[in-house]
Amino acid sequence: MRKKIKDTDYLAISARIKAMENGLLTRERMEQVLEARTDEEALKLLQESGYPELHATDPESLDAALSASREETLADLADSVPDPRYIDIFKLKYDYHNVKAILKAGAMGVSPDHMLMDMGRVSTAELKKALQSGELENLPPMVASAAAEAREVLETTRDPQLSDIVLDRWCYKDMDAVAETTGSAFLHGYVKAQIDAANLRSLVRTIRMGKNETFLAGILFAGGEVAEDAILKVSAGKGSGLKELYQSTRFRAAAEAGAQALSGGPLTEFEKLCDDAVGDYLAGAQFIPFGEAPLVGYLAARETEYTNLRILLIGRSTGLPADVVRSRLRASYV
Repeated sequence: MRKKIKDTDYLAISARIKAMENGLLTRERMEQVLEARTDEEALKLLQESGYPELHATDPESLDAALSASREETLADLADSVPDPRYIDIFKLKYDYHNVKAILKAGAMGVSPDHMLMDMGRVSTAELKKALQSGELENLPPMVASAAAEAREVLETTRDPQLSDIVLDRWCYKDMDAVAETTGSAFLHGYVKAQIDAANLRSLVRTIRMGKNETFLAGILFAGGEVAEDAILKVSAGKGSGLKELYQSTRFRAAAEAGAQALSGGPLTEFEKLCDDAVGDYLAGAQFIPFGEAPLVGYLAARETEYTNLRILLIGRSTGLPADVVRSRLRASYV
């Protein structure tokens, strides 16, 4: 039986997290990177913040560098966190990403190696061997079940999108289960916020695509705060009641932007506000002196930072106006 972990077990790592938060990119530092006169000056600012050399003109190289930074952060904290499940919650999505890549590559008869990200709970070598041999017994139970179902869907329908939907559903189910087993209300709330964001995105996108509520029912995720039947009712009404459904939630602004997107407006602002709503939930961790919340908040803040760096650097390299890049940046944790 796993030993019950108390908030006070996080005293040491919480103090360390508070110190590490000082290394997060502030909005002011991101503004400096955005307004830098040259790419060299922008990269120097990031190197002063602890990042390696980032090549914005090569997206694959940039993604690899950000992945390496993410992996280093997770590995560093894994050595001192009292409960590894709080690290797992940020790693397990890579297991499902890798299953997607391996199954699709297998269907096309090509190697998946260039698509794999070795940052999950299961090494890519072990996962590839298990999926290619069909021997799934040693994988985490939910990953094994997800892979088996997704493979069957892919073989039956030849539709990789349907297979991806299966894996996404299992991914959120896995996250929800991990959060549930920790007993952490804060972590569980974080997962619920992510599910709500994903469901709101699906609602708006499917209406824009002209899909009906029956289609939407097949891609909604269970476990959010906003009831699935209420979301389906808005879908059946072609968006009627969207703003009212989310009026009393942290997704109010995102829903308003979603309603505008249904009238032909762009999705960019809507997508950003969905992410910002999840970030708003996490912001409360900064005011909790110790416990698991500061750890979860910091790791999620790092994920947002990687997203912002990609937006910043690729925006600069492609010559996007500064105001456009600025409008796409997610809300900063610090």
